[in-house]
Amino acid sequence: MSKITVIGAGNVGASCAEYIAMKNFAAEVVLLDIKEGFAEGKAMDLMQTQSLNGFDTKITGTTGDYSKTAGSDVCVITSGIPRKPGMTREELIGINAGIVKMVTSNLLEHSPNTIIVVVSNPMDTMTYLALKNSGLPKNRIIGMGGALDSARFKYFMATALNSPISDVDGMVIGGHGDTTMIPLTRLSSKCGVPASHFLSADELESVKGSTMVGGATLTGLLGTSAWYAPGAAVSTVVQSIVCDQHKMIPSCVMLDGQYGLSDICIGVPTILGANGVEEIIELDLNSEEKEAMMASAEKVRAVNALLN
Repeated sequence: MSKITVIGAGNVGASCAEYIAMKNFAAEVVLLDIKEGFAEGKAMDLMQTQSLNGFDTKITGTTGDYSKTAGSDVCVITSGIPRKPGMTREELIGINAGIVKMVTSNLLEHSPNTIIVVVSNPMDTMTYLALKNSGLPKNRIIGMGGALDSARFKYFMATALNSPISDVDGMVIGGHGDTTMIPLTRLSSKCGVPASHFLSADELESVKGSTMVGGATLTGLLGTSAWYAPGAAVSTVVQSIVCDQHKMIPSCVMLDGQYGLSDICIGVPTILGANGVEEIIELDLNSEEKEAMMASAEKVRAVNALLN
C-alpha cells in the first residue's frame, strides 16, 4: 500500500484526499497546508467518515511540515490561488509560479523518488515549471488537466445523446484552458458508434463549446473554481500510477517530437502506470485537429514565456 501527499487542503485538495481514500488503494494520505490547523481539521473530519464510508486509508494533516510527507509515492500539488469570476488561468501565473517552485523543492527534499501530479493553474505552465525546476525525468511530472476536461466532455456528450455516461467515450487534448483545449468530437462515440451518427454537426459543436467553457461556467456559478470533478480526476490519475493500471488518460506531459512538438507540456493521451508516464499515444489527427493542436501549443508557449 502506498503513501500519497496532497499539497493544499482547500476544496480541491480535500476532495482529492476524500476520493483517494474512498477508493481505498492507499495506506496513507497526507494533507499539507500553510494555514494553521486547516489541514489537520480537514483530515480529522475526513477520518470521521471512515466507518460510514467503509475505507481504511489513514488521512493525516500538517501545517507546513514537509517531513510528514517523507517517502510519498505520489505528490499532488493543488496549492495556489483559485480562479475568481472573470479571471483567466493565465492571470494566476505570477503568484502560483512561486508557490509551485517552493512546493516542488520541499517535496523532493523528503521524497526524491516521488511522481508529481500538478493541478495548480495555469496547469500546463505550472507542469512545465515543475519539470524544469525539479530536474526530474519527464515521466515523473504529470499535469492532470486532460483527465478533468475529458470527464466534462463526456458529461456534455452524454447529455446531448440522452445516454448513460457509461456508454460514452471521448477525450480532450491540448492545453487546459478555455481557448486551448481540443475536445475531439470526431473521435467521440456511444458504445463504439461515432457520436456523429446520433448528433448533428451543430449539436457536436455545441458539446465542444460547452466543454471548452466548462470550468469558467462553474466558476461563474460557484464564485470560485470547481472541486468535486477535479478531485475525482486526480484520484483517477493517482490510482492508475499507484496500482500500475496502465490506463490511457489524457494528461499534460513533456513532449519530445510527438505531435510535432518539443519542449512543451501539453495534454495528450498517455498510459499511466508505476513509472508515471509509461507511453505517449500519438493519435492520427486530421488536418483541422493538427492545426488546432499547433494553435493550442502556441498559446501555451506564450504563457510559458511569462515565467521569465
